[in-house]
Amino acid sequence: MRLIIAEKPSLARAIAEALPGAPQRLEGALRVGDDVVSWCFGHLLEQAAPDAYEARFKQWRLDHLPIVPEQWRLTPRPKARGQLKVLRGLLKQADEVIHAGDPDREGQLLVQEVIEHLGWRGRVQRLLISDLNRPAVQRALAGLEDNRAYQALFRAAEARSRADWLYGINLTRAWTLTGRQAGHDGVLSVGRVQTPVLGLVARRDLEIAAFEPRPFHVLWADFRVAAGTVRGWWQPGEDHPLDDQGRLLERSPAEALLAKLPGAPGRLDSLESQDKRQAAPLPYSLSALQVDAARRHRLSAKQVLDTCQALYERHQLITYPRSDCRHLPEAHWAEARRTLSSACQNDDTLRGWLAGADFGRRSRAFNDKQVGAHHALAPTGKPADLARLSSAEANVFRLIARNVLAQFYPALETREVKATFRVLDERFRAQGREIRVAGWKPLFTTRDEAPPLPPLTEGEPTTVDEAGIDDKLTRPPEPFTDASLIKAMMNIARYVDDPAVKRTLRDTDGLGTEATRAGIIETLLTRGYLVRQAGALRATRTGQALIAALPEAATRPERTALWEQRLRAIAEGDDQPAPFIDALVNDVRQLLTAADAQRMRQALGSAEGFAGAPPKRRRGSGTARSTGKRRPARKPASRSKS
Repeated sequence: MRLIIAEKPSLARAIAEALPGAPQRLEGALRVGDDVVSWCFGHLLEQAAPDAYEARFKQWRLDHLPIVPEQWRLTPRPKARGQLKVLRGLLKQADEVIHAGDPDREGQLLVQEVIEHLGWRGRVQRLLISDLNRPAVQRALAGLEDNRAYQALFRAAEARSRADWLYGINLTRAWTLTGRQAGHDGVLSVGRVQTPVLGLVARRDLEIAAFEPRPFHVLWADFRVAAGTVRGWWQPGEDHPLDDQGRLLERSPAEALLAKLPGAPGRLDSLESQDKRQAAPLPYSLSALQVDAARRHRLSAKQVLDTCQALYERHQLITYPRSDCRHLPEAHWAEARRTLSSACQNDDTLRGWLAGADFGRRSRAFNDKQVGAHHALAPTGKPADLARLSSAEANVFRLIARNVLAQFYPALETREVKATFRVLDERFRAQGREIRVAGWKPLFTTRDEAPPLPPLTEGEPTTVDEAGIDDKLTRPPEPFTDASLIKAMMNIARYVDDPAVKRTLRDTDGLGTEATRAGIIETLLTRGYLVRQAGALRATRTGQALIAALPEAATRPERTALWEQRLRAIAEGDDQPAPFIDALVNDVRQLLTAADAQRMRQALGSAEGFAGAPPKRRRGSGTARSTGKRRPARKPASRSKS
């Protein structure tokens, strides 16, 4: 008997339907001829609790920390025992085992750890499926690989799991206990990824609260030229009071110049034009899709992930969604006309976009060298009846199909013109943008573009028709939203001060992974550290207090992002788990020395934050309450546990 173990039931059903023969239902499995397809429900096993190593660890005490297991143990999740019993029985009958976890780090871990935990010692093959359509599954079944080729990926996932346990268990116990000493009744959860993400939001909120708007002044003038009128903006010199962005901070210089401008003669001092050519945006990775769907359709990161999972598993309309890749295999190019014509046939909007596609074009998106374990999100080719989908499913599917269709449109070609006028020995600048070839642009929502300038000739005379001053106020930073927080996690180097670390992080995946970013945000909301307020993500009083009480190193992204880099190196065979875990244990020991009840008491007493619903009480752990309301200084103008 050949036993195929899938990551989840939906994948198991797709595999069974792709095998020759009619599936027969068994307890916790499907039989097709000599093959049996069974499944996990995500992670069936989890890291054992501290008291599984020593009974004394059931009591939370500072003098127990750090807790570092010598021999790691896994334990069944509460609802997994029945399925583990099924798998144990099937493994005893099996001659061969096929690992059919999702093609990513966690997918490799959760099936392989079950196979090893249940004592299988025979050969294991690896089945990699990124598309649940029957032909794609059949192709994958014909291309089985030796699971030993994925041991580095498994070791990276296992190291991630152990690292999260070490960091989370020890720091959560330490700061919860100091919190209790300081009068806080509840668990203060600390994670190697969730806490730096909370730190991003908390610091942004503090910047907004401390922001004091400053007035600045913009002087404009309308210049009459041979072909019409052009509005230009004054460029004050460094002898005027300017801020670091070149904005004029005092009105009097603008007023003095304004009085002389009406009717004043001038000339077009310089004229620059530049032709630009822009290829279509690449197909989506999950995080890029979450950013766009949040901005366009106001969907949270978790809603986008859940929607993609439904489109992948239930409807089988898209390929594997938890991808960090924005390129497609070159083989997809040859199939694109058939795949997209079939996928788009039932929707007016998609048919309209399809009609403009030139399938003879070859985009930079189709590049095998840029594709790893996953490729970008794409339609599978199954006809999509968007009228039968939920609103979120239809909107997300259109986005995914659009970005693939855009690869078969011409580039956007524009001409950007910059003009500098000189009048009364002062400079005014104007700029415009002309779309010469719209290309892929009509498929995308267009922002208000800078209108094109009329035809201009360098050196031509001008006269000021009208002028005025716009009085403005500097604005505080925008609060984070789902879209901007996901983008910040993707581009975490922007939030790092150390130049050496910044350079390193530009080449890494950022903070968290495609599969975990939405879950991290939801975890922070569930635990009462963040709250959604008018579409923004804001830190609660508890969230602000926790960030203030922790060592700064635990609240900033540098260390965690560098850990992700180490995990990636382990997955690629360039590093080993043991040095990574040893370094992490040393970090934990150092951080534990900073657990201080007095600092926590001060943080809880001085923290201000946004009010939100209290988190759900977790059995045996108390409640991390979130109370208090920010007193603004001014009115403003996964999958993995981490």
